[in-house]
Amino acid sequence: MRLGWKLLVGALVIGLLAGCTNKGEAAKEEIETLKVGAANVPHAEVLAYLEKDLEKDGVKLDITIIKDAVQTNQQTADGELDFNYFQHVPFLEQTNNESQLDLVSVKGIHIEPFGVYSKKIKKLIDLPQNAKVAVPNDVVNFSRALLLFQNNGLIELDKAKKNDYTVEDITQNEKNIQFIGVDSPLLVRSLDDVDASAINTNYALEGGYNPMKDALIIEGSDSPYVNIIASTKERKDDPAIQIVVKWLTSEKARSFFEDQYKGAVVPAF
Repeated sequence: MRLGWKLLVGALVIGLLAGCTNKGEAAKEEIETLKVGAANVPHAEVLAYLEKDLEKDGVKLDITIIKDAVQTNQQTADGELDFNYFQHVPFLEQTNNESQLDLVSVKGIHIEPFGVYSKKIKKLIDLPQNAKVAVPNDVVNFSRALLLFQNNGLIELDKAKKNDYTVEDITQNEKNIQFIGVDSPLLVRSLDDVDASAINTNYALEGGYNPMKDALIIEGSDSPYVNIIASTKERKDDPAIQIVVKWLTSEKARSFFEDQYKGAVVPAF
């Protein structure tokens, strides 16, 4: 009897341990890992800040800091990345057209007001004659930079056009400003060689600049260039991606944007 009792107890213990193991394995299986391509600031920073909240909801992120925007969109289209978070809709549309992709905006998250910086002047009106100004060399942000200069009275653009402006669309340029296209990640470095640079806020922040204090001029919070979560049409409503959207549009994320960036990053939700 004693031997039988011991065998029964042993079987029960083994069964309980097996049950705990199975539950542990089930819990691990409930965590879904998403691969995401993100710009370092503020995109990857806010995702890292929300990491624990996401994991509580069953989502873990494998974040790759992007080096090439077009390549990141291609990787998303090919399924190497589940979604990306670094761009605004006009840039996505341009890439879709040029690379024959079919990515979509899942949700708008924040705005990074575009600004102009200089190491040589304190006010934009002090730009010298024939000034050299570095601007992003992609079509969308080149046009965006020209619009910013027009809105601040330094140039005038062809009224017959509404977007995708180039230097050929400048109809008035009293200072004969020379706009030079530069890869966006290199714009901060370009400040040593030009009179001013129009820089995306994420790169300005990475370069140690405070856009609200250091920019000579900056877009308002009504900028149409909202940074988005982008993915394929098939993944747009994916439950795991929607959990990421939930937390990126939460009050916790809003507080992070406002407290961390002091107006340089504006929530769009």
